[in-house]
Amino acid sequence: MTSAGPCDPELKMAAGQQWVLVEMVQAFYEAPAYHLILEGILILWIIRLLFSKTYKLQERSDLTEKEKEELIEEWQPEPLVPPVSKDHPSQNYDVVTGPPSHKIIVNGKECINFGSFNFLGLLDNERVKQKALASLRKYGVGTCGPRGFYGTFDVHLELEERLAKFMRTEEAIIYSYGFATIASAIPAYSKRGDIVFVDEASCFSIQKGLQASRSFIKYFKHNDMEDLERLLKEQELEDQKNPRKARVTRRFIVVEGLYMNTADICPLPELVKLKYKYKVRIFLEESMSFGVLGEHGRGVTEHFGVNIDDIDLISANMENAVASIGGFCCGRSFVIDHQRLSGQGYCFSASLPPMLASAAIEALNIMEEDPEIFTVLREKCKHVHKTLQGIPGLKVVGEAFAPALHLQLENSTGSRESDVRTLRSIIDYCLDRQIALTQARYLDKEERFLPPPSIRVVATVEQTEEEIEKAASCIREAALTILK
Repeated sequence: MTSAGPCDPELKMAAGQQWVLVEMVQAFYEAPAYHLILEGILILWIIRLLFSKTYKLQERSDLTEKEKEELIEEWQPEPLVPPVSKDHPSQNYDVVTGPPSHKIIVNGKECINFGSFNFLGLLDNERVKQKALASLRKYGVGTCGPRGFYGTFDVHLELEERLAKFMRTEEAIIYSYGFATIASAIPAYSKRGDIVFVDEASCFSIQKGLQASRSFIKYFKHNDMEDLERLLKEQELEDQKNPRKARVTRRFIVVEGLYMNTADICPLPELVKLKYKYKVRIFLEESMSFGVLGEHGRGVTEHFGVNIDDIDLISANMENAVASIGGFCCGRSFVIDHQRLSGQGYCFSASLPPMLASAAIEALNIMEEDPEIFTVLREKCKHVHKTLQGIPGLKVVGEAFAPALHLQLENSTGSRESDVRTLRSIIDYCLDRQIALTQARYLDKEERFLPPPSIRVVATVEQTEEEIEKAASCIREAALTILK
């Protein structure tokens, strides 16, 4: 056998290169004519770009110092924000001194409070205050850290356990800011590409949560189940066209129990039927119905007798009936635990001050010990609703059992600003006569469906029949005087 010479690798390499050239020439001859023409045009275009001038230097004349100064003086920067009139409601406050309980001191005048969401009268409750004070002495004022960074205190875990037990769910999670609760919960589950069906009357915190989720949003007419089913059927047909995409797309229905902007109730039993028929998940925001509806104050599910396990997620703030701060979500453990990893308000905000968690726990104790308080509240709501009927120029918006009703103008002046000023005049008239009302406020340019201007009238368990009659009489008198 003859051994390989030292030049054999070089010969093989040269032979390989020749073979590559042969293949290139062969490919050139076999290529279609249009392909060769296109390549030739591209080569010529590249050569032209390389050797042609792309721009011509402009002659410039330097400005004198005087001309520069004149131009600088003439220049006006764009305003950072649009100008706001000093008469704008956001620039004028009604200043409260003392607790906003049954009697409230507004601008130095003591009034009967028909403006604060202190539905159960627990804000100034002595038991609640004593528990908060004891917690303040033990833990201090705040927490100075989110739940994952030394911000989890034993009272937080106790409150979560108590809320889950009260609502009869597996688990609960608390947030330090009510607005951020549903605004954090929605984007924790619904992501880009998912589909959310939302009631047009949904509150601003829901709108912000939808915006953060970057999901595909489909709005249905307020409390119109036929319109919702129409959208669900349309989506079902779309899913049949692309089953692979449909398998990875999540679908949600987001509603409120009692709507903040309309004071009416969602048709929950019908929503549950649609949930199972079209295989969607339901998120229920109960800030206005928790501690209000149901025999024990558990909200819309108890009000309608709906199994709470049929609802995928319930959220509510603790700033109304519970008279504390923050909010909570409750549901199945695997659903709630997910928020501990991806709920923005939970992960990145300092946790709820322990004294407010203790106050909320004591409020729950009172609610459990005295369920009759919810019957009293419903009777007061009905009385307020009844006495407000028939006021000239104003219409009552909301259910008879809603604790925060709206008074809207029967006939608009034609200008939203003018309507707002007119309603404010009615509020000021009543304030001068020791009845404290408030106006519903909205971010006009950011609301998806801007509600009409309105006065909010809030019912609480502490108001007497005489006070309710006095308030209604005062509003009627104001309407007759101002709406001539």
